[in-house]
Amino acid sequence: MSVLIRYQVELLLRSQRWLPPFLAYALLMVIGISAGETLLGALGFAAAVLVPVTAWYVRCTTTAEPAASRACLAAAAGRRRVHLAALAAALTAGLTLGLAGLLAVWAVSGEVDANRHAQAPVGEALVAGLLATVVCVLLGLLIGALCTRPVLLRSQYGIPVSLGLATLLLVVPGSPANAVVRALVTANRTARVAFPVAALAGAVVLAALGVAGAAAVAARRSD
Repeated sequence: MSVLIRYQVELLLRSQRWLPPFLAYALLMVIGISAGETLLGALGFAAAVLVPVTAWYVRCTTTAEPAASRACLAAAAGRRRVHLAALAAALTAGLTLGLAGLLAVWAVSGEVDANRHAQAPVGEALVAGLLATVVCVLLGLLIGALCTRPVLLRSQYGIPVSLGLATLLLVVPGSPANAVVRALVTANRTARVAFPVAALAGAVVLAALGVAGAAAVAARRSD
């Protein structure tokens, strides 16, 4: 399986399909985060952006390979394993981008807020930001798995459905993505960091179910 994942990652890099989501993420970070902004607030924004960006990466990895080449690989390794490898490659890309974003936010953030109040300890803030990053990447993976082939047969609906689901997960109370972003925003005001363990567990379960379902569909459909 590791060989298939490496192949999918290399395919993503060689095809340069990784570049548009990366540029979109970088642009949104530049627009949404200014130098000297408080760490927790910036981490919340950076995590939220990862939901649609990771879903975009899933679309990139599941469509990067020509149909004939993908059919040959599926015949050799099985459709389920090939699809799981593509999703794992997207997960790797999302987590890598999220970690880079977290470090960038740490580098440019300020130590006090606009009212000159001290913020939470940096170590606690970074741990909370890391957990929020993982939650948002997992939910982006879930959205991507449900909104790309072979689950969604009409590919032209993939992008609008993905954006709609990403928006819902970020704004609907009770969603793991909403919970982690709201926790960071609240911590930014109170300087008391809460680690979103329950939201992380929920995101892991949802992503696992979505990925397993997508892989099962891939095993039955040719695309």
